[in-house]
Amino acid sequence: MAVPSGFVGTMLILFGVVVLAGVVEAKSRAFFVFGDSLVDSGNNNYLATTARADSPPYGIDYPSRKPTGRFSNGRNIPDLISEGMGAESVLPYLSPQLKGDNLLNGANFASAGIGILNDTGAQFIYVEKKSWSSYVSLLMITLILQLNIIRMYRQLDYFEEYQQRVSILIGVGRAKKLVNQALVLITVGGNDFVNNYYLVPYSARSRQFSLQDYVKYLIVEYRKLLMRLYDLGARRVLVTGTGPMGCVPAELAMRGTNGGCSAELQRAASLYNPQLQHMIQGLNKKIGKDVFIAANTARMHNDFVNNPAAYGFTTSRIACCGQGPYNGIGLCTPLSNLCPNRNLHAFWDPFHPTEKANRIIVEQIMSGSKRYMKPMNLSTVLALDATK
Repeated sequence: MAVPSGFVGTMLILFGVVVLAGVVEAKSRAFFVFGDSLVDSGNNNYLATTARADSPPYGIDYPSRKPTGRFSNGRNIPDLISEGMGAESVLPYLSPQLKGDNLLNGANFASAGIGILNDTGAQFIYVEKKSWSSYVSLLMITLILQLNIIRMYRQLDYFEEYQQRVSILIGVGRAKKLVNQALVLITVGGNDFVNNYYLVPYSARSRQFSLQDYVKYLIVEYRKLLMRLYDLGARRVLVTGTGPMGCVPAELAMRGTNGGCSAELQRAASLYNPQLQHMIQGLNKKIGKDVFIAANTARMHNDFVNNPAAYGFTTSRIACCGQGPYNGIGLCTPLSNLCPNRNLHAFWDPFHPTEKANRIIVEQIMSGSKRYMKPMNLSTVLALDATK
């Protein structure tokens, strides 16, 4: 008996849906990334912005030996977390390759330059003074507008759009399950100090708020972002604090106090990070589950910043790539000073850690004690979730 062609077409469609459903079950859990340049894997490459890492020597130690948009000599924190979970790195959301089966791995929505607040990242200033000493001359003051970046509200809009795309691919129910079972990483907050409150003397936000009140304001706004993530289906969210903002090479060069870290930025970090952890604990208590996992990245950074030799670094003050004092001025470019061995430097450029430093951070995220991870580390999370 002849089989109607319409029946064959319908069966093929149903077969395709079943195959895709099986793919979802078999794959590692999806991974979603939100935040700033510390976790941006290349979204800004697709934007008309100067906040990009798409030219050498960025990526010099990445497997392809080419710049990818990561603000690193090699892999960044999301790459290394994926590696720790036995999965491939997720693609930037704006990548043309993020379609079909690749969508089921998750996506990276992060964008360099953004902060918790929408006005963070509106501009960066790189100050290159006329003279640091009798034998060094500097270049200029450059104001770089950063209007075309993916601010946090837009990253969450894209997350909602992502779910619609996946629902078309595998169905609403399975898309919801994929998101509920996913791991989420969010890294944001440092730019709200470095490129907002302390961007220039008497900045708009510093005139509006005392530092203590500004920190409280940031925590309130961050809480709204985390609750929206939860409302969009996120059920396991790693939330990182800021590192020792006053000790990065850029701040040593521009705002260092008596040859040391910037006292004001260190004070900001000491106020912000404990309040962030307290807010996360409150959210979990309200929800009744340990949805949000606090990563004490300030302590993780401080370990190798304060004692670089213990981690195999020769310096935690001088960036590998840059110019000026501490190689902390301006951008990392093909014309910058470049160290021959990135493994000896804790910082790759004026703001961002090397791949080796990122590995130390991720080791603590994966297996660190409660001094670093509250209420539990990622290995414990993965083991608990594997039993469900």
